[in-house]
Amino acid sequence: MIALIQRVNFAKVVIEEELYSEIDKGVLALIGIEKEDCNASAEKLLERILSYRIFSDEEGKMNLSVRDVEGGLMLVSQFTLAAATDKGLRPSFSSAKPPAEAEQIFNHLLEYAQTNYPKVGCGQFAADMKISLENDGPVTFRLKV
Repeated sequence: MIALIQRVNFAKVVIEEELYSEIDKGVLALIGIEKEDCNASAEKLLERILSYRIFSDEEGKMNLSVRDVEGGLMLVSQFTLAAATDKGLRPSFSSAKPPAEAEQIFNHLLEYAQTNYPKVGCGQFAADMKISLENDGPVTFRLKV
């Protein structure tokens, strides 16, 4: 399971020209689900995202997590993160979990997040979304479990 996390000042998801979800300062996490992933992978990834220290402390060092700063968490499924791009000029999605199974795992991740963290926004699985954000830093990391 892959998460591309970005420290943001805000993020919002628009679907069919309607605001679907938004957060203020926090983390936008784009989620890629691979064939070997399961609900346990989702839970482990969420704990890493919530605990990953990417916010500055009083001394300006990245020492605080989104939990520590009580920021928002935006979870968005992004199928293309599971692409193999090491060969050729077209991505291969052979390592991605089939859509129905990936949706179940993403929904588990979302429910687990909403149960364990108070400020969770989300995208809609397989929807055509417009995501606006202000990357703070910029600070972007790729996490894999």
